[in-house]
Amino acid sequence: MRRDNMIHVFRAIGVTVACLLLMSGALFAQTGKVVQGMLRDTESRTVAGASVQLIAGKDTMGTSSSGAGIYTFNNVRAEAFKIKVSSLGFEPFEKEFTFPKGQEKMIIPSFELTGIPNMLEEIVVGGVISVQVKGDTIEYGTKDLKLREGAVAEDALKKLQGVEVDKDGNVTAQGESVTRVRINGKDFFGGDVKTATQNLPANIIQKLQIVDDYGDMANLTGNKSGSSEKVLNIQIDPQYNKGYMTTLRAGYGTEDRYQTTGMWMGLNNNTQVSVLGNLNNMNAQLFDFNSMGGGARRRQGGGGGRGGGMFGATSGLTNTGSIGLNVRHDFSEKLKVYGSYSYGRDDNTTLTSSRQENLGLNQINSSSSDNNAIKASHRFESNIEWNITDKDYLKISPQIGFDNNDGRIYDNTSIYFGDVLNNIQNLNTSSKTSTPRYNVSGLYNRKLNDKGRNFFLNFNYDNAATESDYNRILENLVASESNPNASMDSIYEQTIQAMMNKSWNAGGTLSYTEPLSKNGRMEITYDLNKNKYDNSNTQKGYDRLGNIIDNPLLNYSYDYDYSFTTHRVGASYIHSDDKLTYSLGASVQPSVLNGMAYSLSESAVIDRKNFNIVPIARFEYKFSRQKNISVNYSGQATEPGVSQILPFEVSTNRTNTTIGNPDLDPEFRHQMQVRYRSGDFQKGNTFFAMLNANLTTDKIVNFRKSYRDESAAKLGVLQEIRYLNAGENVYGINSFYHYGKSLKEKTYNLMLMGSVNYNKNVSFISNEREALSGDKNIANNWVFMQGVMFRYNPSENLEINPGVRYSYNYTKNTFSSNSNRSVSSWTPNLIGSVNITPTTIFGADLSKTFNQGYGVNANPFVINTYIEQRFLAGQRATVRLQGFDLLNEQTNISRTISDNFITDSQTNRLGRYFMLIFTFKLQKFSGVNPFQEESGHGGMRRPRM
Repeated sequence: MRRDNMIHVFRAIGVTVACLLLMSGALFAQTGKVVQGMLRDTESRTVAGASVQLIAGKDTMGTSSSGAGIYTFNNVRAEAFKIKVSSLGFEPFEKEFTFPKGQEKMIIPSFELTGIPNMLEEIVVGGVISVQVKGDTIEYGTKDLKLREGAVAEDALKKLQGVEVDKDGNVTAQGESVTRVRINGKDFFGGDVKTATQNLPANIIQKLQIVDDYGDMANLTGNKSGSSEKVLNIQIDPQYNKGYMTTLRAGYGTEDRYQTTGMWMGLNNNTQVSVLGNLNNMNAQLFDFNSMGGGARRRQGGGGGRGGGMFGATSGLTNTGSIGLNVRHDFSEKLKVYGSYSYGRDDNTTLTSSRQENLGLNQINSSSSDNNAIKASHRFESNIEWNITDKDYLKISPQIGFDNNDGRIYDNTSIYFGDVLNNIQNLNTSSKTSTPRYNVSGLYNRKLNDKGRNFFLNFNYDNAATESDYNRILENLVASESNPNASMDSIYEQTIQAMMNKSWNAGGTLSYTEPLSKNGRMEITYDLNKNKYDNSNTQKGYDRLGNIIDNPLLNYSYDYDYSFTTHRVGASYIHSDDKLTYSLGASVQPSVLNGMAYSLSESAVIDRKNFNIVPIARFEYKFSRQKNISVNYSGQATEPGVSQILPFEVSTNRTNTTIGNPDLDPEFRHQMQVRYRSGDFQKGNTFFAMLNANLTTDKIVNFRKSYRDESAAKLGVLQEIRYLNAGENVYGINSFYHYGKSLKEKTYNLMLMGSVNYNKNVSFISNEREALSGDKNIANNWVFMQGVMFRYNPSENLEINPGVRYSYNYTKNTFSSNSNRSVSSWTPNLIGSVNITPTTIFGADLSKTFNQGYGVNANPFVINTYIEQRFLAGQRATVRLQGFDLLNEQTNISRTISDNFITDSQTNRLGRYFMLIFTFKLQKFSGVNPFQEESGHGGMRRPRM
């Protein structure tokens, strides 16, 4: 079965990749005339970011002026045309032109734009609009950022107020993780954030936008509901829309560390092709295959870069190889196609030591593990956007993926009751898993009139089948209860397990909007969603001699088939004017959870019906163009998981058993989010704040029993997990703020950021084998964080960034005050780089962490440093010598708090090494002299924070 699946997937991938390659053949095939001009204000300063249109009859082309005030139109067919310019803070301007006979390129004399009094001073800094708050979008200009030659998008992000990039390259904006990236409004490599931020050169970027995206329906109709997704949109400067760029890198170092990376991107106005490749053993992944990205999003209820590889901080040690192709082609203003193919293979080895405290049971598990995982992934995604008419829009997004995983884990766990050792478990597990999957989504939007009457339809179908095989060998050493000093009894068992988990999801949304007045409209929606699961689980247990162990916990065959269906019908009133936008309404959502679970000897029926009334509420008020507040409510029902609902004893060994509950009700989660954004850019101030509160009814929680085996088998400590609805509301509150102050034309920057989070977790625990109900424990968890950062950046040749962070994590348990725990960390750091000569750069990244309260001890002092020399014309080539973790102290410690456990873990990370790296870069764009860009762009990226 697995081989057949792979054959079908590879055939589909082969066809789609061939289509992408054929589509990319259109590159450099466009023809036509060129129009170019420049925009200035009355004081002869260039005007960046202006909207420029070329109008010829019924045809219109659009672009934006670059940081140098330049705009360019390629492939102009008309002989006579009109140029129309509009820009915030300036009077509109338009003028007609005619191509001189025989000329293929026309240079238009500079336009002089007249400023609107009392407006320019409010938002323009140094002649460039640096930051703007536009509703759900924070827009940053990049042309005034002080970046070295060769910088990538990630380096620009690190200089933005309210945006953080951690050592692993993860991006956080206004306290929320950025989960998707787009280039010029379209997904790039399926939306992989690091793929774009760590490879796209900064000098071609005009704007960076942080968007609270509510999905395609909100983008098309303006009707927002449900929760938003943080999206980074990268706007390419129009002057770079024709040409190519490439980066090649190779390095080798001590401990046999190596890396080779390559990137090529070609652009020809309506066509964009990108190819990326990566091979290294430095934990530098190129793509994220954890989820299928892109596609038409449904509303659900409610150049440098990592190639340097220097500061990757992924847990464990990883050998990785990957390659990808991304293609976008605009066949016309109406028809646009874009998509990507990615392949990656990771071989990761992670060593972990942990201490786990079982709350209320006086039980401590101390363990160490050696985990090797090999994962190979294919992913193909495409999007077809068709503006059929000026009123009709259609988008179709097919996706195909295939994952193959091979794993081996050796785990040694010592279990203590109090200070007394009870038993030691040595578990050796090997596994193989394959998952073919495919998805198709789409949407259609119809504008019924010009007053706001609108019809919207979208749909989604997703199918996946995961086939898994496990081979586990457990040797359980059990201490004598009466004589702890006696030799330990050894119990051996081997289990061979085969699982097949099939699932599909299908759904659709209908929306009709009716205008009621100039500022008011009514929206009526219907949403259908169905999740279907078909799973099987078969296992056999053997003793040391290969004989089957006669125990139902080790020998079983289960099948379970169930579905979860929700319908939602809602109506809301939406008001929108220049200052105030709000929507009020309600929806009803019945849900049905039904199915069947059975084994060779027993069966169970799953049949649960629920009904929810869900408010619809959203409020947004604009105090000014640069200051607003928004409040949004969303609600979502979630079905129980497979292991939670299967009503049989399922165990991978006799010491750990899971028993599901077919009578579980689905959870329902209410969420309210408040966002405040403010910027006084004349004074260089920015302030962002976020408050997120959630409340879950019928929360599915654990009932965990842990007790000593009193049977003749004497297996030591046995653990059993059951599931039930909490019986009370579970809630949490998360908050975040960021304040930034810029002084002396951004030479000095001060940033304060902090967060306060609270979560209530409910669980039930018992140490009695026959207990039908346990003692309730409410774990109240508080996490406080405060940080301060200072940036001194007088020019692109010098940057110094000191900072410090403090975090405090406290958990209070109602079951026993003896299990209350707190941990804290102080982390001062210093990041900096300086040009020793115009072509020689030295950089360093230092951080020291002081930890308190963890069950494992680690206070690492990590020093990373490099020195590089640039040469060849335009500094195209670079040789860098870098040292990573000079004191060899880098480690990773963390605390995880769940309903029943507090777990402190420590994992290995990439240790000390030195590497010599050679990099070669080349760019060539029409109308731009290679390596003669405006000052403020270029250079080598600095170390990660």
